[in-house]
Amino acid sequence: MRMLHTMLRVGNLEASKRFYCEVLGMKLLREKEYPGGQFTLAFVGYGDEESNTVLELTYNWGTSTYDLGNAFGHIALATSDIHGTVEKIRAAGGKVTREPGPMKHGTTVIAFVEDPDGYKIELIERS
Repeated sequence: MRMLHTMLRVGNLEASKRFYCEVLGMKLLREKEYPGGQFTLAFVGYGDEESNTVLELTYNWGTSTYDLGNAFGHIALATSDIHGTVEKIRAAGGKVTREPGPMKHGTTVIAFVEDPDGYKIELIERS
């Protein structure tokens, strides 16, 4: 067994695709509308679905906001240059919610950004 994807419900599919693809550098892998169910699925990621875990962005037609609740934490992405990555995200219009620095009670350098729906993305510096 292996993890295939994580699904996020999004209120504006175009804004979410722009954020994940243009700001975070993922690729749109596939997208399909389901008129009978009134929803669209878009899969994005850094590599093909056969060998990588990806994100499924689910847009339920006519729903523009969701209550994110307090159970979901964040998505984590590795980067070799956290300061450069944060600056690229900021320059592309991304919202930085925590500047790069050591995690609380540790030494790992992390930062946080937020997608258009308010989902948190943790950036972790790895060499």
